[in-house]
Amino acid sequence: GIEFIDSYVFNKAEYVRFNSTVGRYVGYTEYGVKNAEAWNSDAGILGQEQAQLESYCKSHADILYSAILDKT
Repeated sequence: GIEFIDSYVFNKAEYVRFNSTVGRYVGYTEYGVKNAEAWNSDAGILGQEQAQLESYCKSHADILYSAILDKT
């Protein structure tokens, strides 16, 4: 399957991440946890992230896989 990860980084440290397999945001710092809680309670934001999986990842999967396999 395909997994979409949307990471948010500040000063080279990841503080929150959306993971399509989990279907929600996970915070890694105090600020990230607060963001995750707010964003996870907003169905519109979660829907936008899931839409990225469908519209970008799945539509480009064949192209990306072939590019990777051609280099191995």
